[in-house]
Amino acid sequence: MARAWVLATELALKSHSDVAWPAADRALAAAQASGDPAVQGEAARVLAITMRRAGRPAAAVDLLRRTAGSLDQGTDGISRAVAATLLMTAAYTAACAHRRADALDLMGGAEEAVGRLAEQRQRAQQLFTVDATSAQADLYWIGVHTALGTPDEGVPYAARIAPGRLPTAERRARYGTDCARMWHHLGDHRRTFAALQFTEQMAPEEARRPALRALTADLLYAPVTVAGVRELAARTGVL
Repeated sequence: MARAWVLATELALKSHSDVAWPAADRALAAAQASGDPAVQGEAARVLAITMRRAGRPAAAVDLLRRTAGSLDQGTDGISRAVAATLLMTAAYTAACAHRRADALDLMGGAEEAVGRLAEQRQRAQQLFTVDATSAQADLYWIGVHTALGTPDEGVPYAARIAPGRLPTAERRARYGTDCARMWHHLGDHRRTFAALQFTEQMAPEEARRPALRALTADLLYAPVTVAGVRELAARTGVL
């Protein structure tokens, strides 16, 4: 039940719908009833994203910190892995609020937690993806640096990720999305387009999200012409 509400929240967030609030609340209630750390972490994550989108990043970071701290006390690898992923989300949330020191501190804590998990990797139940890996940390570093206004510092992290090794189509598409934003901030239109193409290949629905359609529109009307942008704009509803 919690997973169903988590998915409903994620869909609402991607659609910029107010339904995200009640869905996230129900996800958290079901997760708490389950007592499963992976379930609780997923529910806390989508609720925090909902809070961030509603202009409450400080409260979102606090929720993620508290939940991660609670789960990190667990003796099993899954609890600590979930805690590490929540710290990454907290870091990105802090970065979106331009809280540089907090963002870097949270990402440092997440990397340290991932390092401790390297020798005791465990997988969560099939309904949830808990990806507390160095590749996941690198992926978050890209988003954190772009949000902080230092996208050039994200380039080395993007270069060392093998996107084909990311665990799901959603994560691979997120790699494309984050790289597109990074290159767009750096003014590299061709690499932005290549990243958008990659995102569309991994998950066509992602390329039709409002945020990515806005990136495509920027490329379409940029002074530099990039072959293929008009076709992408037509496919994704920009034109």
